[in-house]
Amino acid sequence: MRSIVEQEPNKILTILSEIALRGKGATTECLLDEVLDAGLTAPTYFQAEGEDSDASYLGQSPAWAKYHIREWKRVVTVYKGGQSEWRLQTTETP
Repeated sequence: MRSIVEQEPNKILTILSEIALRGKGATTECLLDEVLDAGLTAPTYFQAEGEDSDASYLGQSPAWAKYHIREWKRVVTVYKGGQSEWRLQTTETP
């Protein structure tokens, strides 16, 4: 998958609604649900890179392996951890 960067909130929400993560760890049929649960309702920055066969976009696999979503000071990062489990981390930047 080619890396992608998007900064338009509605486009970001649309992209997130089409990403599914399977396998172990923080899996989901819709990454948008996880991002909304983390408190991001209008993300202003989205970056995805890498490639992973446990991820799909628009129903096609593989999709990206790393996701970085930001809304103001809140950041959600989704990636595969050391033992190939999806991890979802929410942080607040200063």
